[in-house]
Amino acid sequence: MPAGSSKKRERQYEHIKEQAQERGTSEKRAKEIAARTVNKERARTGEAETASKTSTRDPKSASQRGGQRSHIGPGAPTKDQLYEEAKKKNVEGRSTMNKQELRKALGR
Repeated sequence: MPAGSSKKRERQYEHIKEQAQERGTSEKRAKEIAARTVNKERARTGEAETASKTSTRDPKSASQRGGQRSHIGPGAPTKDQLYEEAKKKNVEGRSTMNKQELRKALGR
């Protein structure tokens, strides 16, 4: 969290991070998701010193969108989850595959 963030934003960050980890996201990625979401919310409300055009002009906040721009939806499995499934099914070459390739190899 950026220095000087409000208690509300700190709670929001922790909540988003915990939710991402519960979905199977790695801790590093969960922190990144939480930080980006909170920083975007700070920009939208004028709490941040600088803000990108997309942060301030987007009609829906990240929490309202709920994964709409992920091109898969909010309930889609993570790369780690797909990798574990591929491992169980003994898919060859899984260690070098990206998420899309794993999905294709698993027939999703």
